[in-house]
Order: sequence, then structure tokens, then C-alpha cells
Amino acid sequence: MVMNAYKRYLITSALPYANGPIHIGHLAGVYVPSDIYTRYLRLKGMDVISVCGSDEHGVPITIKARKEGVSPQSIVDKYHAIIKKSFEDFGITFDIYSRTSSKTHHEESAAFFKKLYNKGEFIEKTTEQYYDPEVNQFLADRYITGTCPHCSNENAYGDQCEQCGTSLNATDLINPKSTLSGAKPIMKPTKHWFLPLDKYQGFLEKWILEDHKEWKVNVYGQCKSWLDHGLQPRAVSRDLDWGVPVPVEGAEGKVLYVWFDAPIGYISATKDLTPDWEKYWKDPETRMIHFIGKDNIVFHCIVFPAMLKAEGSYILPDNVPANEFLNLEGDKISTSRNWAVWLHEYLEEFPGKQDVLRYTLTANMPETKDNDFTWKDFQARNNNELVAILGNFVNRALVLTHKYFEGKVPALGELTQYDKDALSELPKLKQGIEKNLELFRFRDALRDAMNIARLGNKYLADTEPWKIFKTDPNRVATILNISLQITANITILAEPFLPFTCAKLAKMINASNLGWSKGGDTDLLPSGHVIEQPALLFDKIEDDEINKQLAKLMDTKLQNEVNSKEVAPQKEIISYEDFIKMDIRISKVLAAEVVPKTQKLLKLEVDTGIDKRTIVSGIAEYFKPEQVVGREVCVLVNLEPRKIRGIESHGMILMAKNSDDSLRFVQPNESVDSGSTVS
Repeated sequence: MVMNAYKRYLITSALPYANGPIHIGHLAGVYVPSDIYTRYLRLKGMDVISVCGSDEHGVPITIKARKEGVSPQSIVDKYHAIIKKSFEDFGITFDIYSRTSSKTHHEESAAFFKKLYNKGEFIEKTTEQYYDPEVNQFLADRYITGTCPHCSNENAYGDQCEQCGTSLNATDLINPKSTLSGAKPIMKPTKHWFLPLDKYQGFLEKWILEDHKEWKVNVYGQCKSWLDHGLQPRAVSRDLDWGVPVPVEGAEGKVLYVWFDAPIGYISATKDLTPDWEKYWKDPETRMIHFIGKDNIVFHCIVFPAMLKAEGSYILPDNVPANEFLNLEGDKISTSRNWAVWLHEYLEEFPGKQDVLRYTLTANMPETKDNDFTWKDFQARNNNELVAILGNFVNRALVLTHKYFEGKVPALGELTQYDKDALSELPKLKQGIEKNLELFRFRDALRDAMNIARLGNKYLADTEPWKIFKTDPNRVATILNISLQITANITILAEPFLPFTCAKLAKMINASNLGWSKGGDTDLLPSGHVIEQPALLFDKIEDDEINKQLAKLMDTKLQNEVNSKEVAPQKEIISYEDFIKMDIRISKVLAAEVVPKTQKLLKLEVDTGIDKRTIVSGIAEYFKPEQVVGREVCVLVNLEPRKIRGIESHGMILMAKNSDDSLRFVQPNESVDSGSTVS
């Protein structure tokens, strides 16, 4: 259907987990495209609402709470507030930002389940599931880790491998273990309710593969892959004490699976927003669009539509323009490794630069394949595009108007062919923006919006009004009139992408009543219209600011390397009396040679200060004899002698073993007399 065939629009954005802040991957994947599209619809005068909220159930919440030693409610309260404020400060204009711990959501989710239950839509069965025998608890997928059968990642979760992106079942994992105790889980019977997705296989094949061939190739392809493999019943409940309780008898200690209750959060948010919520969910003349990341494609294109179809009274999504993943400096964004650019930190460190990040993320949006964010690219897009193209053009147009015409829009004179050609580009660029936005091609739409500024820059550079004002002021009047009309078009047509900038620009040209319908027009600012004094729309980002961010990431990488190193567990406790029996002396290696017919052993002659003795040490793989001679080392001198390869070894050299299994001598920083005791 074409846009004008719909009476209203319902825009949903994936509910972020309230177990951490928002990062740029979330923004590029979901929230920036959602906001651009919603702003565009509002500017066109459409009846549109945009709903979102915090996903406050699910195992990631309980894992975070367990790590921090607090309740799940404390976690969701903390991060819901951080996320909500970050969105507001960044200019994401949801009509409501709700939360799934709300009373409305619990009631709506329970009612949805109960309706399907009463209709006989669920399969009730007892299955074997993983259980931790040490903590006496059934294990949710995220409480199980193991080796991915597809890519051999040893830290895959029971529902997904974050390294290769494959969806998994916990039983797929090789060498599974419980994250609660580290124990090997056992299988134990438990009763749950399942949504028979296979029952809707035929419906989904027609609805997606035949009726929605216009969907993005990455979305369509993933859906087709799932359907080709054949859908299976999926559990809608789980054994957990955090979430929406399953509202039937015999379901004590069970909650609705988060994949089931989370999308219902769109419905409960709309219900909290307006008493007319049903017209957005049940009227076929409403167009529903889900903005999500690629990890949510299956849930929004297959599972949630099956739920809505089973319920029977809801419309289905018309499009699900999911994006792929955004990487950071060539590495996958990871919240657990703190490898991310967090939105709330960005807003603190780059005050007033919301649009710079919006612009960079849109220009580099991972629309059909993964893409990469780098701080150098962020700096270049700001300095070379926003400052040098958009900011430069607007500033020159306004400064020259004040210089030559006292800040008033000059009269339009006779147009040259070049003038006409420039003006004729404006409606074409508007048409390009609209077409690309309606096809969810945000990068192309942004390019067309920036091409308005490029058009203006080139127009001023070619006409050079500063060179001809003294000889032909009427010509300069026409040039600046056209330049100001181009500026006014930027104010309108760039607003979905750069809302803060365009609001500032609207004040500068003293035109707050411009609407989308006027975009492309060439007489937006009448002759004599007074404009305000210009101010810089953007300022350059210096190398120091970027280097600071790169250093921050490097610190994170180094910390991750430290954290990833495995440390040998502590040995059993010994008494102080046992410890003081050890006699460790600073000694000097006098001679060294490889023990014949061995690869690992060195025969060392050592001066302990007490005597000169022979010690056989297994360090030949790490050190050549000449590297050892002359070293001051620590020797356990009162160790019982032992024959090794026929050589009596009288003592032991103290060594430190790195996480990479390399060896280092334990030795004093400064020269110490042989025989000095170590205590």
C-alpha cells in the first residue's frame, strides 16, 4: 500500500533491556532510524504515535542483579531512568516511553496469555530441562554457557552465540555449565506451555514470502531461512521468579517467557498513552512498523505475528525494517566487555553535539550489513561535512545578507539559467528524501538532505557575490535571495535527521512556521523578511578530543586483557609453621648447560652464599644457557635433594608463570649479596 492509503501509523521501537545504558549500536540499529521516520511522518501531518519502553524482565536483569548483589527491581529502576533520560536528551521523540514492570503491562500480558489459553492455542507438556543441582534451580538459557557447536566460541549462551550470532538451544552447547555455580547441569522434568509455531507455518509463508517481498533483503532472507527449516513449538513460560506470573493454576514459580511478554509491551504502552489505543492496534487502516535490530527479526516477523494471529483481533506489522549490527573500531560492541560508546557518557563529553552523532550514525547506518563506527570517521564527518559544507554555506548566506542588505531578504531579480537550474534541484531533492525514507533507506535520504547544502555551497562558490556587489548589487540580491531559499529548505528537509540544528536554524532565519509541504518551494522567505544574526551551527572537533576517546577505548581493551587472564586457584591452606620452614636465598647462576638427551632441562651451577651446588631446572624451553649465567635468582635451598636424569639436584629455582604459560625469574630489582634470605 502507498503511504496515503493509511489513516494512521503505529511505530514501535525494540524495547531495550534495562540492565545497562544505551550505546551507539542500539542507536544506529533501532532508535535513530525510528526517530527519523517518526519525525518525517509528523512533519507530513500524519496521525502517528511512536511507542517504546524498557524491557525489564528476562534473565539478563536477574544476572545483573545477582552480580551487583541487589534486587532485580533495583536494577530496572536504575537503568530505566538512565535510558529514558538519555533518549530525551538525545532528542528521541517517543510519544511514550513505558516499562514492562508496570501494572498495565502485567495485566495486559496476563490477559493476552489467558485468551490464548482459553482458546486452546497452547500445548502443555513436561520436558527435560537443565537444572543446577548445587543451587537447586532450573536454569534459564542465559544461566548456561558452553562451547558453540557452530564457531567453537567457548562462552556461548544457551540461547545465542554472541560471536557468530547463531540462535541456539541450551542443549546444543558442548560442555555446558551453570553460571550460578559452575556446576555441570543435569536434565530434570518440568511442565511448560508452548506456542505451536508449526501450526502457523503456512500462514507465515504466505504472509511473508508472498505478501511482503518488499521487505529488506536481510529481513526477508532470515525469515525465509527459519521457515525453510520448519517452525517448532516454542515455550511461552519458564521457571523463574522474576517476570509476569503465568496466570493459570499449577503454574507456581513460573513466569511468561520474556520473548512472549516483551512485544506485548508495545500494546500496554499504547494503552497507557491513549484511551483510543485499539484504533492503533485493531484497525486495518493503521500501518504498524517495527524498528528492531537483526537479533530480533525472528521474534518480530515470525513469533509476534503468530501470537497476534492466534489472538485474532490485532493487525499485523506491515514492515519490519531491521538493521544489522554496528561495530566499534573494528571490534564487535560488547556490553560485558565495556566495548561501547555509551549514550549518556557521550552527551556529557560532547555537550550540544547530539546532531553530530545522529548524522554520523545515519551516514554509516548498518542497513543491510554490519558496519563500523570509528572516532576518526566521526571527527571527519563533523569537520569535513557538517562544518565545511552545511555550516559553511548557511553562515556565508546569512553573513552576506547582513553585510549587504541589513539582515533583510533581498528582492529576487531576473533569473539566469544557472539560477533556474539550481532552484529546480530543490523539489527533486525533496522527492529523493521522501522516496528513500519511505523505503527505509536512511543513508540515501540523508545524502539527499545534505545535497541541498552542497547545492547551496556550490551555488555561492560559482556566483561569488562578494566579488560583484559594488558593480552589480541587484545581481547579488538575487543570489542571496536564492541562497536563503535554499537555507529555508534545509531547515525543513533536514529536520528529521538534524532536529537540534534545524531548530537553531529556524530561529536564525526567523521562520518557525515552515512545514514539510513547503519543502522544495523557492519562495519560502519573502522579500523584506528579517533574519536574525547568524551563529555557527557546528564547530570543529580537535584531535585532542578524539585522542581522548581512543585512549579511553585502549584503557578498556587493556583492562579486558587483564580480566581475561586466568589465574590459578589458591592451593590448600598451610600453617605459618610450615611456611617458615622454607629457606629461600638469593643466589647467582655460575654456569649452565643443557642436560644431554633432553629438551626441557638445564643443569645449573649456583652460588647460594652457603655453598656452590647443582640444580636441575625445567626451563630449557624458555631460556638458553647463556641467558641464565650471571643472573641473580631465588632458590629454595632446603628442599630435599632429588636425582633427575642421573644428576642430583639440590634445590629449586623460583619462577613465575604468566597467563600465556611463559616463565619469568623471580629476582630482586637491585643487586643483593648471595646468601641473603627472602622472607
